[in-house]
Amino acid sequence: MAITQAAGGMVGEAASPPTRKEIQLVITASSLGTVFEWYDFFIYGTLAASGIIGRTFFPGGSEMLQTLFAWAGFAVGFGFRPLGAVLFGFLGDRLGRKYTFLVTITLMGIATAGMGLVPSAASIGLAAPLILIFLRILQGLALGGEYGGAAIYVAEHSPPGKAGYFTSFIQASVVGGFILSLAVVLITKLALPGGVWDAWGWRLPFLFSLLLLCVSLYMRLKLSESPVFKSMKAAGETAKNPFTESFTYPGNLKRLFVALFGIAAGLTVIWYTAMFTVLSFLQTTMRVQETAAQLIVGVGAASGLFWFVFFGRLSDRIGRKTPIVLGYVATLVLLFPLFWVMGSAANPALAEAARRAPVIVSGPVCSYDPFATKQIDRCGQLLDYFSKKGVEYTKQHTPATVVRIGGLAVTDTTPAGLDTALTAAGYQLEKIVPAPLNIAVILFAILLLGALSGITFGPVAALLSEMFPPRIRYSSMSIPYHIGTGYFGGFLPFISQYIVARTGDPYAGLWYTWLVVAMALVVTLVGLESPRIAAAARAD
Repeated sequence: MAITQAAGGMVGEAASPPTRKEIQLVITASSLGTVFEWYDFFIYGTLAASGIIGRTFFPGGSEMLQTLFAWAGFAVGFGFRPLGAVLFGFLGDRLGRKYTFLVTITLMGIATAGMGLVPSAASIGLAAPLILIFLRILQGLALGGEYGGAAIYVAEHSPPGKAGYFTSFIQASVVGGFILSLAVVLITKLALPGGVWDAWGWRLPFLFSLLLLCVSLYMRLKLSESPVFKSMKAAGETAKNPFTESFTYPGNLKRLFVALFGIAAGLTVIWYTAMFTVLSFLQTTMRVQETAAQLIVGVGAASGLFWFVFFGRLSDRIGRKTPIVLGYVATLVLLFPLFWVMGSAANPALAEAARRAPVIVSGPVCSYDPFATKQIDRCGQLLDYFSKKGVEYTKQHTPATVVRIGGLAVTDTTPAGLDTALTAAGYQLEKIVPAPLNIAVILFAILLLGALSGITFGPVAALLSEMFPPRIRYSSMSIPYHIGTGYFGGFLPFISQYIVARTGDPYAGLWYTWLVVAMALVVTLVGLESPRIAAAARAD
């Protein structure tokens, strides 16, 4: 029995179209599971942005070093996503879609809850970060199998012409996981007495994962296997080695390349910039009070959820390639201006002071290593101070070490003296809550960033499902997606923060996003086939 490709999935002769009720259950159960799975993965990043992870598990002599190590731990989970994609992609193509993502969500829930039980480094020393990294690795493995399974499962249940719309709920669910992580953190902080949150209350959001795991398993156990996989299995056409076939199937190497460098890399750096970079930017660089920053980003992200569904549905009418290309172009044009607007609105006094009274640090060497617990010279120590404060600076070479603020040399360069000089120059060093009108401006910028993310991310689950033949679809989709998102996206907070620390420019880290998107645009324009042509070429 031959299996032919239709829009949004593969249907076999023996497969009957799912009913409306079945489709609703498929979308609901898959989307909720995806929300919970990404909640588990993102709760680490949400707490890393607030500094708790660094203080608890990566203590050191430098606040910047703690932050970098915490974001490195965030990146480790992403680094193992490709391995999870290989492992669970193999199982998904061999054993089925449903049971594979039941395993992934169970592994994710257990690993996340375990993070809430790891003692601090002050209690057990080096074992604390090592255990945390191990659990982060398990999270990465689980997530490597989750996204592809959920996206393909929904796509293969979708009737012709509906795949973009139906799978867009999976895309929106990724953002939903981030929003849920913020909501649980905020609610937990508000519910606990003062001081309890910092002492141990931050562990509760990790343990909350056990409840989400029970709900996810209950929902997903009610699902049946994908009709496409059942048809292939009945026909004896499942792949013997999906991993090997992903690289040997005719034309698949090119599709893997485009999916990795053109699709996954581009969309993921836009998404993480719109969420985690914005959150870190507001809390640290712009010195917005932590809870206020989390509320602003959470409301902005929730307000932009409709973009994913809107553009996913639009892609059913105009194709998948067009919105993605337009989104990349718009990102290259708008990325820096949107962050400039946010910076000016978030802390006007700080932004004005940086413009009117720029900080210049000069010395004979003036080298700065963000990874060092102690800088080698006085100039480096001064740069470390300004980096921790989130104060923009420029470097110059002079025979003697000098700090100038607004053109005036600072005679007292102790931390207290520098604090006094910055305050006198108009720098806002205390955490602030922006004025209501300024918050509205920030929300508008986040909403536009959400649109850039939605237009590039919304159509992608359907696009990747359609790009690859059904017998190796789980593996072929998951491997490039998780390499692209795992390495280009997962290391984004770490790389961008490192660039900011080295340059003293709070906006310099955005160049990483800009360059990756530029690369993705070129690859997509040149390499992405018309979906209909690609589908016809791969009909089994």
